[in-house]
Amino acid sequence: MPATDPAVPAPGLDRRLGLADAVVLGVGSMLGAGVFAVLAPAAASAGPALLVGLAIAAVVAYANAMSTAQLAAVMPTSGGAYRYGRERLGPWWGYAAGWCFVLGKTASCAAMAMTFAAYVLPDWQRPVAVAAVVVLVAVNERGITRTAGVTRVLVAVTTVVLAAVVVAGVAALDGPRTALAAGAGTDAGDASVLEVLRSAGLLFFAMAGYARIATLGGEVRDPRRTIPRAIGIALGAVLVVYALVAVVALAVVGPAGLATSTAPLVDVVTAAGRPELAPLVRVGAAAACLGALLGLVAGVGRTTFAMAQEGDLPRRLAAVHPRSRVPHLAERAVGVAVIALVLVADVRTLLGFSSFGVLLYYGVANAAALTQRGRERRWPRALHVVGLVGCLVLAVTLPPSGALAAAAVLAVGLLGRHLARRRASGRGDAAAS
Repeated sequence: MPATDPAVPAPGLDRRLGLADAVVLGVGSMLGAGVFAVLAPAAASAGPALLVGLAIAAVVAYANAMSTAQLAAVMPTSGGAYRYGRERLGPWWGYAAGWCFVLGKTASCAAMAMTFAAYVLPDWQRPVAVAAVVVLVAVNERGITRTAGVTRVLVAVTTVVLAAVVVAGVAALDGPRTALAAGAGTDAGDASVLEVLRSAGLLFFAMAGYARIATLGGEVRDPRRTIPRAIGIALGAVLVVYALVAVVALAVVGPAGLATSTAPLVDVVTAAGRPELAPLVRVGAAAACLGALLGLVAGVGRTTFAMAQEGDLPRRLAAVHPRSRVPHLAERAVGVAVIALVLVADVRTLLGFSSFGVLLYYGVANAAALTQRGRERRWPRALHVVGLVGCLVLAVTLPPSGALAAAAVLAVGLLGRHLARRRASGRGDAAAS
């Protein structure tokens, strides 16, 4: 258990977020990723078994969400599983979780920026993505309530657009244009267990936005009550949306068409005979990706801030802006890292890279939740075991390029911490002698 009262916010941060703000930040962090970035590569892996992959991802996400909620109710501080790992399992576990989160979600930021640019100006994808990162880092620096307010607008736009896509798709299900009517829903062959698990790992990337609520724990009012409720509401709402959109997309476009699409929901409304909705869908995609990117930058910035407070990252990054009360240097550092990834990587590699890091992060959260006893517990240990095993299985079945790159960066981070601690220990011994 932490030595200080976990309900007391980190120095310099203010508790300004209520339940509605926390839910909006969680939903905004999830909707942009899954619907507009992951649906196509997941369909390429699983084909018509995409919905099975979605169900597996939902089970793992639910288990992880409950572990996160249980931990956050006891330790409602900024940093999420980085803090939980440090307090429940030890500093090395906490560092591994924090580093996995930072590297995974920095890749997520880059993927969201690239997806936004692909819908807005595909011929200028990288410059537009860089500009989006710069603007949203600046918005985050204005304060956490400003971030929540902008995210609320973006989530509203995204919800309206997704509703229009679902309605158009459902209305066309009996028509001659749809893949279901043409019998194209079964032409992609039977997916193997590995392919289904791979799709589940990619789809899990889309559901991990509820972690943003926990990483902002130092800025949530009444955190022991608000954080668990916000996590459950946000995840439940997004799962319903994902299921509706996935069913409609498979029925209207078919698994083969979905797998090769660069703008799957644009293809859905076009195939449904409503091409006039395509510009609206592009606007919705842009809004969803911006909402996800805004929440991601805030969440990664807070974890970076928490790690800097403990000396696991340069302590200068723990600075808090005197007016807006946000960790502005940490967020700027995240922005620089995201821009670097935007300039060198492609979206599919970024998705695999991100999923690997995030799955390991939640693995630590589940392991930490298993150590809680008595009144700290809200859910049975079996749920945390399901989350831990699910995370490890999905991580090892991800596409090799992104997973191996993430594993290499994780190893570099762990080695760097080991060397830094050895140097610090050597200086301490020299001073003592």
